[in-house]
Amino acid sequence: MDGVRLIARHLGGYRRDFLLAVACVALETSLEIVIPVLMAWVVDEGIMASSLETVVTGGALMLACALVSLGLGLLYARFSARAAMGLGANLRDAEYAHLQGFSFANLDDFESSSLVTRLTTDVTVIQNALVSGTRPLVRGPVILVMGLVCAAFMSAELAVVFFVVLPVLAVATFSVVRRVGPLYRVLQGVMDQLNDALQEDLAAIRVIKAYVREGHVADRFARVNGLLASTGARTFRTAVLNVPIFQATMYVTCVGILWFGGQMIMAGSLTVGTFTGFMSYVLQIVNSLMMISNVFLLLARAVTSVERVSEVLDERPTILSPEGAVREVPDGSVVFDHVSFKYAQDAERNVLEDVCLRLEPGSTVGVLGGTGSGKTTLVQLVARLYDASSGSVSVGGHDVRDYDLAALRDAVGVVLQKNVLFSGTVRENLAWGDAGATDEQMLEACRLACADEFLDRIGGLDGDLGQGGAGVSGGQKQRLCIARTLLKHPRVLIFDDSTSAVDMATDAAIRANLATLTDVTKIVIAQRVASVMDADKIVVLDEGRVHAQGTHEELLASDPIYQEIYESQIGSGISGEVA
Repeated sequence: MDGVRLIARHLGGYRRDFLLAVACVALETSLEIVIPVLMAWVVDEGIMASSLETVVTGGALMLACALVSLGLGLLYARFSARAAMGLGANLRDAEYAHLQGFSFANLDDFESSSLVTRLTTDVTVIQNALVSGTRPLVRGPVILVMGLVCAAFMSAELAVVFFVVLPVLAVATFSVVRRVGPLYRVLQGVMDQLNDALQEDLAAIRVIKAYVREGHVADRFARVNGLLASTGARTFRTAVLNVPIFQATMYVTCVGILWFGGQMIMAGSLTVGTFTGFMSYVLQIVNSLMMISNVFLLLARAVTSVERVSEVLDERPTILSPEGAVREVPDGSVVFDHVSFKYAQDAERNVLEDVCLRLEPGSTVGVLGGTGSGKTTLVQLVARLYDASSGSVSVGGHDVRDYDLAALRDAVGVVLQKNVLFSGTVRENLAWGDAGATDEQMLEACRLACADEFLDRIGGLDGDLGQGGAGVSGGQKQRLCIARTLLKHPRVLIFDDSTSAVDMATDAAIRANLATLTDVTKIVIAQRVASVMDADKIVVLDEGRVHAQGTHEELLASDPIYQEIYESQIGSGISGEVA
């Protein structure tokens, strides 16, 4: 029922098309039920009685019923196609829109390949079920009920055969559907694995070629593809069991009716015309049972897809804007008040442990630490990409949980560790920072990020960056991402190791340019000491804790971790530096 409510809710404006499609099928089926009655009348009252008028009249009525049925069938195809395509579009829109509200914690619950499958394959399965299943779902029960009534009306004695056969078919259908239902969920899970392998291989194609690993990834893809093929074969091998069962039942039923019907005709208790009409109902009833069986199999797969789509739509975002949210960030001050954080509630250890920091507005703060020390996690809490497990993070004097999410994230510019550019021109990518920015503002942001050095070589603001920024180098990509973030005019600017691919001279030039932004708090995560030496404060993280904080000179004189990093990158002579 949850699946039915989901479909009904997302049909939206296409609900009328769906209802018209159902009405067309019901009328078409009713007319087809009338044809055997007319056939029996023509045989008994026309052919057997040598009445040409009855034959012509009955034939004309049968032809009219057939033509009207054909028209209704065409209308059904039109309405059902519109309803199915509309439903698919609405479901994809709903899923995609819902995904945009997910926090990073929500996204951690779904693999990207699985989300792609749920937005494409699963929605297509639901569409196919609607466009292909509505007709037999309506026709089957209508033909079955009306056929049984009409057959019993023609010959109650012969109709007893159906009441013997129907329970057998019901048990067989239930057994097949019950077994094949779970297999469809396994099949969709394997489809997720295939999409995952394909997406990963295509994204890393340059690495694969650089390491000459085409054979390895081809073998890996072949294994997943083979698993999909074997799972699909096992699933559909089970699903098609209903075909031989129903065919065998149909033939046995026909033989039984011919045997008993022939004896009744010989005994004079049944006319040839009535028997001919009865046999037409036999075929219709058996076909209706086949349709119902196929619908059950189709629905078994569709139900799996509906459940998978529902899992996305039912996922509640863990981070939402509160009622009466603060919509303006006063300044760039940042305060961490006894903050601890872990990604999963059942995790044994916190990624961050009892972090206490105060960053003054307009200051520049460097963050250093080894791999896994929690540097990226720390700055993600500022933009409320995750919520702290305990303690609080404040920006501009307010807890980040009190802000409207859009307002907070507009005021906190983050240049992520993984730089992402989109297909299109430089202008289109920079417009992500400010859609209304003028060319002068974009060029100024590029100058501050030192992206103006190569801008002319790639065609200026109208230069095409290629798919995912493939047309520029890693360092150029980083500088364009910095320029894009600067166009937001944020209160807090976070660089998550975002100059790692540029040379030392360019890094120094970018830092010098950013130093002119005195009204912006700058948090710089770096691996190089040289990138943070001039910062107002340097924070050293170790295993999720603040190990030390201070200026370059203070840490060089007192902190062993900072001394070790400095010596490994710049060289010995610490004592002389201190003196």
